[in-house]
Amino acid sequence: MSWLLEREVKRELPEEWRGIVPSAVFASEAERIVRLANKRNLVLRVMGGLGVAIHSESVREFSRRLGRVGAGERVEGQEYSDIDLIGYRRQRDAIAQFFSDEGYLKRRATLSSAASERQIYYHPKGWFHVDVFYDKLLVANHPLDLRERLRLDYPTLTVTDLLLEKIQMWEAFSEKDLKDCLVLLRAHEVVNGPEKDCVNPDYVAALLSDDWGFWYTATTNLRRIEEFTSHVDVLGPTVKIDSASLTTEDKTDITGKVDTILRRIEDEPKSLKWKARGKIGVKKRWYNPVETDKSTGGLGIWEAIIPRK
Repeated sequence: MSWLLEREVKRELPEEWRGIVPSAVFASEAERIVRLANKRNLVLRVMGGLGVAIHSESVREFSRRLGRVGAGERVEGQEYSDIDLIGYRRQRDAIAQFFSDEGYLKRRATLSSAASERQIYYHPKGWFHVDVFYDKLLVANHPLDLRERLRLDYPTLTVTDLLLEKIQMWEAFSEKDLKDCLVLLRAHEVVNGPEKDCVNPDYVAALLSDDWGFWYTATTNLRRIEEFTSHVDVLGPTVKIDSASLTTEDKTDITGKVDTILRRIEDEPKSLKWKARGKIGVKKRWYNPVETDKSTGGLGIWEAIIPRK
């Protein structure tokens, strides 16, 4: 993978970290990047699981009870492997210069990553990489156009968009995604109002009313989240959640919010396009396949930094 980088990057972690980059470092660096970019009139917002954590700090203890904190995949005990950001495509060149000025090393584009409007930058000391998307989240089962949404919140996407980012997944909805949804819902109200602090069911319903495929995936995931929460005593162990981690209040709160979203989605009038596609149903694939490591040449930080022997 060395040919993808302009120079060698060595992984240099402080000894006291014991081989694990702390979650707080990911959060502080993501917020620092967004803040410094903002000073240069560049718009970047944090998304993904890290965005969920930053926007849901009020229920950090709930997240710990779920086992979301410290639930590493690539490195045991390390909660995150990268920072996901999104900005405006019109600022792409300026953003590239910004990361260069901050010492980050840009990964050379491949055909697939270029087509996805995606750039990847490596921390100067190899701590992690930063994925930067532009305008739209295209690496998704149901792409999200976020151009009109980026300035609604700071330093992350809105709660509504963070939730949509999760429930658009069909092929790879994971244990972490489930926990992120539970955390988001527990931390925020579901009401029509300022989107900095709540899930906006009107926006969700309107968006899904014109896209049957997205509607099917999103409502299926929401119903599964509701079912899981209601039966956590039975289903919890399958995703390493102790049923005692969710109190009666937690379960009532989350299921009630999911039900509110689902009822609002159901009540929204559907477009002719939605109705026509709905007649076909799942007999025809209703989602976009997501590119994998194989199709992008490997996006993992370890492949790029540690040469294969």
